[in-house]
Amino acid sequence: MKKMAVLDDYSGAAASLAPWSKLAERVEIDFFHDHRTDIDELVSRLEPYQIICAMRERTVFSAQLIDRLPNLRHLFTSGMRNAAIDLEAATRNGIVVSGSPTLSYPTVELTFGLMLALARDVVGQSGSLRDGGWQTALGVSLHNKTLGIIGLGRLGSAVAHIAAAFGMEVIAWSRNLTEEKCAQEGVELRSFEALMAESDVISIHVKLGEGSRGLINEQALAHIKRTALLINTSRGEVVNDQDLVAALSEGRLLGAALDVFDQEPLPADHPLLAAPRLLLTPHLGYSVEENFRLFFEQAIENISAWLGGEIINRLN
Repeated sequence: MKKMAVLDDYSGAAASLAPWSKLAERVEIDFFHDHRTDIDELVSRLEPYQIICAMRERTVFSAQLIDRLPNLRHLFTSGMRNAAIDLEAATRNGIVVSGSPTLSYPTVELTFGLMLALARDVVGQSGSLRDGGWQTALGVSLHNKTLGIIGLGRLGSAVAHIAAAFGMEVIAWSRNLTEEKCAQEGVELRSFEALMAESDVISIHVKLGEGSRGLINEQALAHIKRTALLINTSRGEVVNDQDLVAALSEGRLLGAALDVFDQEPLPADHPLLAAPRLLLTPHLGYSVEENFRLFFEQAIENISAWLGGEIINRLN
């Protein structure tokens, strides 16, 4: 009987979202609801398992960790790309890494949820009502506002289409973005500086890489309108936290919403938690029942195939 660990099940929902009984005769499954980052603790916990089911990039499978897991033979990750897994180390150790499809619309929906919550001060006005008050501030409308999209890929394009339904003008930028792509999506191409200066709302949808790490920094924020809103549902490292906190504290933009962070879960003493006009959510973008069902059902398929001598959805 092989042993499998399902990691970082924060919401405690994994056991109920897929037919794990299909593996019952061949695999013993343990679900872990907490998150560990210490290498020694992870080795102690994971060393007995031949199969690990990882949720996105919550746990980092570095070469240092992988090299200390001699029993591991199959590492499943939700998604078909996971920057937190050292694929070379997995291959060197004879470990199969497999993945699953993901749904993009949950993150797109959250993007607009955050956008509307910021524009209408939903959290602040709800707090006022619960404290015995009533309206304490005016919101702003999205209609006729300019939305600047950084990264016009699958998610950015979907955001652009929904923004059009809100009556927003949409502009976009990324390093390799073309006029032709923008025309296909019904948006206008801008330089990075022009997008930062013209946008009433800025939404980030770029992949994390050397070109995007720290992209939203003091220099970029110097171009932004004082009435602008910034939303990041991409990767935490795209935004320089220190520079964003300074801009918010000094009133150099109206507000921001972050669903992703350079360290997750966010430490209790993190400076973002004390910043004004900042809406924070705990990486909810992909975290919906429909996505998790897809992830775990695919995990069962991948692992069942592997147990039968076939490898599907291999990443390494």
